[in-house]
Amino acid sequence: MDANELLRRYAAGERDFSGANLIGANLERANLVGANFSGTYLATANLSRACLTGANLSRAFLHRADLRFAKINEAILTEADLTKANLKGAYLVKSLLTGTRLSGAILSGVNLRLANLQGVNLCGADLRGINLRSANLVNANLNWANLSEARLSGALLRGASLNGVNLSRALLNGVNLNSVDLDGVNLSESKLSGANLSGANLSAANLSNAQLRVSLLARSNLHAANLTGATLAKADLCEANLTKADLSYADLSEADLTGAKLNVARLSEADLTKASLRGAYLWGANLNVAQLRGADFSGASLCGAYIEGADWQEAILRGATMPDGTLHE
Repeated sequence: MDANELLRRYAAGERDFSGANLIGANLERANLVGANFSGTYLATANLSRACLTGANLSRAFLHRADLRFAKINEAILTEADLTKANLKGAYLVKSLLTGTRLSGAILSGVNLRLANLQGVNLCGADLRGINLRSANLVNANLNWANLSEARLSGALLRGASLNGVNLSRALLNGVNLNSVDLDGVNLSESKLSGANLSGANLSAANLSNAQLRVSLLARSNLHAANLTGATLAKADLCEANLTKADLSYADLSEADLTGAKLNVARLSEADLTKASLRGAYLWGANLNVAQLRGADFSGASLCGAYIEGADWQEAILRGATMPDGTLHE
């Protein structure tokens, strides 16, 4: 079957083209809404800007197919082979991609909002600028993927593998990353306001200039993390491990750092206005020129801390161990 025959049969009302051989067919801009291409051979086919809304492409062979800017929303792509396919700018909203093979596929700028990608392997994929809002990425393999500037708000990431992933400038507001391993991950300039990162491993992660307003980071591991210039206003950092973390110029106003470990942390010129640091450990921390107005250091340990130029007005220091080792009454 060639492209002309397919289009004639489609225009006549036929919709079932399952198992057909359409390798290399030119179907650019074709209207194929609701067509059944289950098990169809479409390798190297030109489907750029084609309309495949509601199509069944399960088990279809689309190796190196051109699907740039195609409309494939609400389509079934289970177990389809899209190896090295070009999906740049394609529209796949609410599509089903479980078991889909996407190795080497070009996915930059793809719209996969509300799509089901559960368990999909996207290891090392270029996903820059991709739209994955509210997508199902449960148990997906995103190791070493480039998700810079990706939109992931509302996405389900339970059990997803995120080793070495690039999430710089990504939109992750409200995402649930509870107890996820993000060791060393690049989250610089990302938007994580309201995100749940409780118990997450963010050791040595790059969160410089990230937006983390009212985020949940209780008991998270931020050892040696880069948080310079990060916004953490009203964030929950109770019992978080921030040992050796760089929080220079960070906004921690009204943040809850009760019981947090901030030993040897850099907090120079950070804003800790009205923050709670009750029972926190700040041994050898650098608080030079920090804004500490109204902060609560009750029972905190500041042994060996550097406090030159810090603003302590209205700070609460009851029972705190001061830098010189004396106990504040």
